[in-house]
Amino acid sequence: MNILYTISIWVFQGLIHLTSWFNPKAKAWVLGRKGWRKTLQDRVVQARKPGQPLVWVHCASLGEFEQGRPLIEAMKSQNPGIFVLLTFFSPSGYEVRKNYPHANAVAYLPADTSRNVRDFLRLVQPNLAVFVKYEFWYRFLEGLRNQTIPTILISARLRPGHLFFQRYGGWFKTRLQAFSHIFAQDASAPQLLARTGVPFTVAGDTRVDRVGDIARRPGSVPELDDFCAGHPVLIAGSSWPPDEKRLGELFRHPVFSGWKLLIAPHDIRDSRLAEIEQVFPGASVRFTRYQTGEDSHQQVLIINTMGMLASLYRYGDIAYIGGAFGSGLHNTLEPIAFGLPVLFGPKYEKFAEAQALIQSGGARSICSREELIEAFAGWTDEQKRSCASAAASAYVQENQGATKRILDWVQTQFPHIVAPS
Repeated sequence: MNILYTISIWVFQGLIHLTSWFNPKAKAWVLGRKGWRKTLQDRVVQARKPGQPLVWVHCASLGEFEQGRPLIEAMKSQNPGIFVLLTFFSPSGYEVRKNYPHANAVAYLPADTSRNVRDFLRLVQPNLAVFVKYEFWYRFLEGLRNQTIPTILISARLRPGHLFFQRYGGWFKTRLQAFSHIFAQDASAPQLLARTGVPFTVAGDTRVDRVGDIARRPGSVPELDDFCAGHPVLIAGSSWPPDEKRLGELFRHPVFSGWKLLIAPHDIRDSRLAEIEQVFPGASVRFTRYQTGEDSHQQVLIINTMGMLASLYRYGDIAYIGGAFGSGLHNTLEPIAFGLPVLFGPKYEKFAEAQALIQSGGARSICSREELIEAFAGWTDEQKRSCASAAASAYVQENQGATKRILDWVQTQFPHIVAPS
């Protein structure tokens, strides 16, 4: 299996290099790792003070970063003197967060080969390694264990179908056994992890702490104050074309009369924005073109800037979250932190929070035009919407505290790392 794994890594690298000639993301993946040893020499070795504790946090992409972020900021708040190295596998994570202010250095994770691992650990010399959710790079985990570097996995989502838990999954199980401790998101983890011998804690989802913090912060955007004034608002977050088709059908139905729509598409390229404008002909305006006092008559505002979505929900009454007609549902925690009941498509089975929200009445899943109109119409009744809002808010209130549980454990086990110097 070791040989097959090594071959698979080399094949993957070869395919990425080949596709980099015509695929921008693959090109960014390759260029981002070019000269990575010098990058770490400059950003870590030269910048780190003698004896300064270093915590290495690795995230696959942007979604995983949002789960690691609360712990990074909690550790930095506890001890501003620690050195945090943040690495990404995906260009989409690195490009958005390469200037993240709470990390001392941000870099790409090199390919998982024995030589790369040896050089990476020699340069970085972490005191603690933190992997987020699904990251199980065998050579890196093997190298960390061989050097007795404490390594934890946070916000882990483990399911019975994972290879670790199959009869033929012994080799894969060794990846889990390289962790010093695993912090799982949900209550199903103990049944699975008890067989592995790995110490674990059911800590919950750190994202809940993050969205709770965002919701408590005051905030106002003059353009949105002007656009939303006096109207109930539906906020559509991370929408894709199938979502926009359904939203267009709802928009044209009498039940939407008097409502306004804030739509924040997943992809904000001009070509996609033009497609959305065609769904709402003559009724929409882009955020970057919005003129306060002149465009408030428009019924649809298209958010075409990055980084606004999480705080937009304070302006809403109902949320629609995209992605569940395609590869998977996007973030439902952000809107429910503001007490918004949530609508989404049919593909949500892998998302525990979505399942819990449906059971409690804080969310509805829809497939067809008729289902969306029926669900939306039900929540236009203020009493029914208030009940759904309470169920949504309750999920956030009941599931906070994961970051503190992890931080408390780290402080207990490694006081020299997180305790103030």
